[in-house]
Amino acid sequence: MKITAISHALPHARYQRCPQCDTLFSLPDVKSFQSAHCPRCNARIVNGRDWSMTRLTAAAMAMLLLMPFAYTFSLVDIRLLGVNISASLLGGVVQMAEQGNVIAAAMVAFCAIGAPVTLVTAICYLYFGHRLGMNLRPVLLIMDRLKEWVMLDIYLVGIGVASIKVMDYADIAIGTGLYAFLALTLLSLVTLIHLNVEQLWQRFYPQPEAQVALEKLQVCLNCHHTGLPDARGRCPRCHSPLDFRRRYSLQKSWAALIASVVLLIPANLLPISIIYLNGSRQEDTIFSGIMSLGSGNIPVAAIVFIASILVPFTKVFVLLALLLSIHFKCEQGLKTRVRLLRVVTWVGRWSMLDLFVISLTMSLVNRDQLLAFTMGPAAIYFGAAVILTIMAVEWLDSRLLWDAHATGNADYTD
Repeated sequence: MKITAISHALPHARYQRCPQCDTLFSLPDVKSFQSAHCPRCNARIVNGRDWSMTRLTAAAMAMLLLMPFAYTFSLVDIRLLGVNISASLLGGVVQMAEQGNVIAAAMVAFCAIGAPVTLVTAICYLYFGHRLGMNLRPVLLIMDRLKEWVMLDIYLVGIGVASIKVMDYADIAIGTGLYAFLALTLLSLVTLIHLNVEQLWQRFYPQPEAQVALEKLQVCLNCHHTGLPDARGRCPRCHSPLDFRRRYSLQKSWAALIASVVLLIPANLLPISIIYLNGSRQEDTIFSGIMSLGSGNIPVAAIVFIASILVPFTKVFVLLALLLSIHFKCEQGLKTRVRLLRVVTWVGRWSMLDLFVISLTMSLVNRDQLLAFTMGPAAIYFGAAVILTIMAVEWLDSRLLWDAHATGNADYTD
C-alpha cells in the first residue's frame, strides 16, 4: 500500500513521520494482510503481519521448551581416532572459554543463546506483565533491537560448514539435538516475522493525535511514534529523549567504522584457526581457510567467502561512501545510497558465521596431541569488527542523507 505525502492538515487523520527520511504523511488504516510504505523513500512504516499476544506467548513457550534440548544435546556426532565425540552449542561456547577465548565465547553465546532467550523472556513478560500492571516500555524497546541479534539461522548454516570441514578427519552423524535446534530456528524465524512491535506499542500505549501545526511533529527513532515531546523533552509513548536528529550520529558512526577498519587488518592477516595433527601445526587465515574449503566444496567455500570477506569489506566501503556523501552534501545517487544502507543493514549479521563455525569445530576436534583444533588470534579481532560495523549502521541516522541532499536539490532524483 502506497501512501501520499501531505502538505496541509486533513480532518481526523493519523499523521506519521518516516523514521528514515523524515517525510510527513497521512497514514491510512492498514489491514492484517497489508503494509504501508513511505511515499518518499519506500521504507515500510506499518507491517500488516500481527500475531496476538496469546499466539506470540504460545510460540515463546514452545521455544522455551526446545531450548534445553537444542543447546545442550548433541548437534553433530563424529567418530574420531576410535572415539565417539558429540558437539553441542553450549559445549562449543564452554570450550572456547576454557581455552582463554572468553570474549569470543561471549559473542557466540550472546547471538546464539542470550538474544533468543531474551526474546522469549520479553514476550512472556509482556503477556504476564500487562495483566499485572507492570511497566512494559523497556521490554518493548528491547524487542525492536533484538531482531538482528537473534542468529539461530546463521548458526544453523555454521553447523553445515563445520560438518563439512570435519569430514576430512572423521565420519559425521546427525545428533539428536539437531532436530530440536532446527525446530527452534524455524519457530524463532516465524515469530520474528509476525512480531509486530509497532502494533504492540499501539495496543499497550495508545496515544492521542497531537493537535498542533504539522511541522512541529517529531518522530521517535526508538518506538516510531510521531508527536510532540513532553515537558521533559521525551517521547510521550516510550519516554526516550526526543530530538530532531539522533545525537552525535556521525561521530559515533565514524568512530565505529574506523575502529572496525583497524581491527579487520589483523583479522585477515593473523590465523583464525589452528589445527594440530600428529604433532604438526597448521594455521589458517580467513582466506586460506576458504581456499582449503574450495578444494573440496566450492558452494560452501562461496558461502564462507561471502559472509567472512565480501560482506565485512562491502559494509566498510558502503558506510565510508555514505558518511562522506553526508559530509560533502552529495546530491547524486540518493536512491542508490538509501538502498545500499538497507542492504548492509540486512546482511551484516551474517559475518558472524565464521565464529559459529570455529565454536562448533572446537568442541568436535580436540583430541590432545594427536588431533586438536583451536581458535587463532584473528577470531577476536574479526568478531569485534563485525559487531562494530553493525553498530556503525545502527548509529547512523539515515535522515542525514536526505538533509544533505535537500541542501543542494529539493527534488528526489537518482
